[in-house]
Amino acid sequence: MSLLETLRKDMILATKEKNVLKMDILKMAIATIKNEQIAKEDELTDEDVEKILRKEVKKIEDSIEQFGKMGRDDLLEKEQKQLESLQEYLPELMSEEDLQKIVKGKISELGANSMSDMGRVMGVVMKEVSGKADGNLVKEIVQKCLQ
Repeated sequence: MSLLETLRKDMILATKEKNVLKMDILKMAIATIKNEQIAKEDELTDEDVEKILRKEVKKIEDSIEQFGKMGRDDLLEKEQKQLESLQEYLPELMSEEDLQKIVKGKISELGANSMSDMGRVMGVVMKEVSGKADGNLVKEIVQKCLQ
């Protein structure tokens, strides 16, 4: 069963269970995936769906941060539950230690030794860890290693 089919099945289940928060976030995610499918004019792979879900998770995390700053605990709680619902469908991200090993390996492989090589290193590392690591964390690690 593909990830999209799993999302649809769980959305129907959430509807039957009257779990409105989970149902809403899954409907939104499915709609976003469908729009991306239409734009691409092709079926999406599970990897494509994961990327879309990661973008949605990022949006929710940004909302949580903003609601926290504004002191809106009511909205904060709702967003956190939705975030938990979406994260169920995503694989665990790589640890910082594993990323450091990969980055250091790629730096020595490329012979990179200064910040001017950052673009090359980032490109190679992101290709390898695509969907398995947060891009901002990769960027931080690459910057630390190249300084």
